[in-house]
Amino acid sequence: MHRPWRTIGILAFTQIASWGSLYYAFSVVAPDIGQELGMRAELVYGAFSWSLLVAGLVATPTGMLLDRFGGQWVMATGSVVCGAGLICLSRSTGTLSYFGAWTMLGVAMALTLYEAAFATINRKFDQNSRQAISTLTLFAGFASTVFWPLTLKLSTVIGWRDTYLWFGIVQLLVCLPLHLMLRRDAAVAHAPHAAPERSHTLAEALRHPAFWKLAMAFSANMFIFSALSVHLIPLLKDFGHTAALAVLMSTLIGPMQVAGRICERTFARNAAPQTVGKFTFAALPAAVLVLLLFGSQAWSVALFCILYGLSNGILTIVRGTIPQAMFGRKNYGAISGAMAGPSLLAKAAGPLVAAAVLRAYPSPVVLLLILLGMSVISLVFYLGAVRFGDKGTSPFARLER
Repeated sequence: MHRPWRTIGILAFTQIASWGSLYYAFSVVAPDIGQELGMRAELVYGAFSWSLLVAGLVATPTGMLLDRFGGQWVMATGSVVCGAGLICLSRSTGTLSYFGAWTMLGVAMALTLYEAAFATINRKFDQNSRQAISTLTLFAGFASTVFWPLTLKLSTVIGWRDTYLWFGIVQLLVCLPLHLMLRRDAAVAHAPHAAPERSHTLAEALRHPAFWKLAMAFSANMFIFSALSVHLIPLLKDFGHTAALAVLMSTLIGPMQVAGRICERTFARNAAPQTVGKFTFAALPAAVLVLLLFGSQAWSVALFCILYGLSNGILTIVRGTIPQAMFGRKNYGAISGAMAGPSLLAKAAGPLVAAAVLRAYPSPVVLLLILLGMSVISLVFYLGAVRFGDKGTSPFARLER
């Protein structure tokens, strides 16, 4: 295997392990945590939301470190912090220690999850970085498939504490050595006759409206996805569907995410990331509108889950590739980290805001109207941002003429 592509093998395993232990395992064991620690659900889930806020706050400095030092030491440090945080979580006895553990895990999210992996790939691949990111997301998409049943089985047999303890040990004994192995992959050199690429600094990106429009588009999109990830099944039940049908239809989302990534990897591999993103951002309002108008019909729920899953699956790739396409490669980590910060804050806020809306207005129509409006706003922001680079040009091209 060519050495840079060996990086995909390393990151595929560590992304599955990190997403599984940091993100997906929690939804399985959260009720047990609340029961044993005697904490209200608001505190149990609030600590997880807090970790997402922490991840958003440290995303930009993490990106700067990735640009300067590469993924080897940054992601290895993330494995140490993740392992320590998971072990601390397994030993937590009250609110203070519980929130302290999730604070560490929030830092670990920024150091180990997609943004860090994408920045690492960006340093090790030249023209194939988009293909590498797409390939990685295909593997990492199985994190929930692996860790939901694994966590359920382990927590049933040994309890949630020892489950998190073993997940922490895996981070220290497996993911840490794997991340340290990234040093063996030398960065790929540019073609000798290639034109020099104009890469923009973080300061230049922050001064341009295209950056903020993209940040707002991704944030609004992430708010919707995070809100629906928690409240979709209750919403479907409110439309009159049985719990069994709601769960069955929701299971379409995971395979559709993988299908979307395969389609991007094959049929859209030669299209600019900006063009691929147009489908991603347009599919979400279409999906919400179908559910809003015909939510009581089973076919509309299935169509919603298909469009929703396709959009969410491809969005991950667009989020990883468009900062490089529009702002260049050199400062990718800092720029993508700064762009990811607001999205992580929106991800933390989505379930909480949706819950507040549903408490005030129990009908699913009100929440869906709000989400539809946000999805349209997200699409408008995205189209406004990429009009600077529909043909793969830099958003600064007009300024440089």
